[in-house]
Amino acid sequence: MALRSEQLVSRRQWWNRALLVAAMVIVVATLWYANSIADRIRQEEQSRVRVWSEAIRQRAELVRYTQALFEELSQEEREKADRLADAYRLVDNPPDGMDLTFVTEFLWANKTIPVLIVDDEGKELYAVNIASDVNRDSLRMAMESSHAPIVFQEVGHRVYWSQSTRFNELKSTMQDLINSFISETVMNSASVPVVLMDEAREKVLRHQGVDSADIDDPVRLQRLLTEMQSSNPPLAIQLPDGLHYIYFADSAVLTQLQYFPFVQLTLIAVFLMTAYMIFSSFRRSEQDQVWVGMAKETAHQLGTPLSSLMAWTGLLEAIDDVPREYLVEMNRDIDRLNVVVDRFSKIGSRPELTLQPIALLVEQTVAYMRPRVSAKVDLSFDCSPEMRNTRVKLSPSLFSWVLENLIRNAVDAMDGSGQIRMTLAPDSSTTGIQLLISDTGKGIPKARWKDVFSPGYTTKTRGWGLGLSLVKRIVEEYHGGKIAVLESRLGQGTTFEIDFQRTAG
Repeated sequence: MALRSEQLVSRRQWWNRALLVAAMVIVVATLWYANSIADRIRQEEQSRVRVWSEAIRQRAELVRYTQALFEELSQEEREKADRLADAYRLVDNPPDGMDLTFVTEFLWANKTIPVLIVDDEGKELYAVNIASDVNRDSLRMAMESSHAPIVFQEVGHRVYWSQSTRFNELKSTMQDLINSFISETVMNSASVPVVLMDEAREKVLRHQGVDSADIDDPVRLQRLLTEMQSSNPPLAIQLPDGLHYIYFADSAVLTQLQYFPFVQLTLIAVFLMTAYMIFSSFRRSEQDQVWVGMAKETAHQLGTPLSSLMAWTGLLEAIDDVPREYLVEMNRDIDRLNVVVDRFSKIGSRPELTLQPIALLVEQTVAYMRPRVSAKVDLSFDCSPEMRNTRVKLSPSLFSWVLENLIRNAVDAMDGSGQIRMTLAPDSSTTGIQLLISDTGKGIPKARWKDVFSPGYTTKTRGWGLGLSLVKRIVEEYHGGKIAVLESRLGQGTTFEIDFQRTAG
C-alpha cells in the first residue's frame, strides 16, 4: 500500500513538473518570437528616423546655400542702390564740362530700385518702380529712415530711394524658406516626438508629439531632454539665424513594443495561473467524487455484515452457556462499527453541527483510545478550568474521528512507544480555542509540513496516506476550523494545532 501511494504522489509530482516545464517552454518561445518581431519593427523605425535626420541635414545644407546666394544678391542690390544714389548726386552737382548723357541713361535704366522724387512742398513729382496703391507718406518715411534723401538745392527737389523690390522679395522668400524648414522638420517627423531648441538649449522654438505641460515646466523639460538625449543624440542644425538642436525620442509605437513582451508575459502568467486553478479545481472535484463514492460504498458494504452480527449477537444472548462479558464486548464493537458506518455515510454531505462540550468529547475519545494503543504509550489530556463549559458547533462522530486519526498517526510516528499529550486552552491570539496534540515521535521536516495533509502522502510501510487529508477536510470544510503543524523537530516530536471559534455555553 505504501509503495502504491508513493507511486501516486511521485506520478502527480512528475506531471506537475512536466506541465511547468511545458509552460516555461511556451512562455520562452512566445517571448522570443514577440521580441524578435519587436526588434525588427524597432530597427525599421530607427532606420526611418535615421533617413529623416539625414534628410534634415541635407535640407539644412540647402538652406545655408540659399542663404549664401541671398547674401551675394543682397550685396549686389545694395551696391546698385548706392551707385544709383551717386548718379543722382552727380546730376545735382556735375563737374565742369562733364557729359551727363551716360548718367541720365543709367538713371532711366533703373528697373528695380524704387525712387520717389518730391518738390519742396512734399508733392510727388516722379515715382519709379513704385506701385500705385502704395501709401506714399509711409513709403517716404521708410525710405528716409534707411537712407538720407538727396536734395537738389536749385530746384528744391528731394530724391528718396531704398533697396530694390527684388531684395525685399528675396528677403521675404528666405524667411519663408526658414520657417517652412522648421515647420516641416518638426511637424513631419514620422510621429516621432521632436523638440527644437535654440543655440543655448534654453528656449523651445517648436515642438511636436510632446505634452505642453513638459514644455512649460523647466524641470520637466530638462528631464525630457535628458531622456531624449539618452536614447538618441540631438541633431545640430546650422540655419541662417544661428545654430539649432533637434531633440527626438522613439515613437509611441516603438515604446509600446518595448514593453509588449512584459505585458505578454503577464497575460501568459495570468492565463497559466487561471488554467492551473481550473485544472486543480476539476481534479479536486474528481477526487471528491471518488472520496464520496468510496465512503458511501464502504458504509453500504459494512451495513449488511453489521446487521448479521447484530442478529447473531441476539441469538447468542438467548444461550445461557455464553459468558456475559463476551457479549458485552461484542456489543461494544458492534456499536463502534455503527459509529464508523455513520461516519462514512456522512462524507460528501454537509453534517449537522450542534453545540457540544468540546472538553467532554476529547475526554471520551481519549478514554476510548487509551486501551486500544500500546501500553508503552502515555496518552494524556489537559484542559484549563475555563474551557470545561466551552461549547463548539461540532459533529461528535466526525470530530472523534479526527482525534482518533491524529492519535493513531502519533502512535505510528513513535513506533508504539512514547508520550501523546492533548491540551485544550484558549487561543491567546484570537477569540477562539486551541487544541494541541503533541507526540514524541520522529518529527517532520519543515519542508514537508504542508505535504502531510496531501492525499497519498505517508511515511508508513502500509496505508494509503489518507488519514491526515481526511482530518484536514473534516476540520476546515465541515467545521470551519483550522489545522496545521505548529511545531516539529526531527527526533523529538510533532505538535498539531486545531483552532475553533469559541461559543459560550
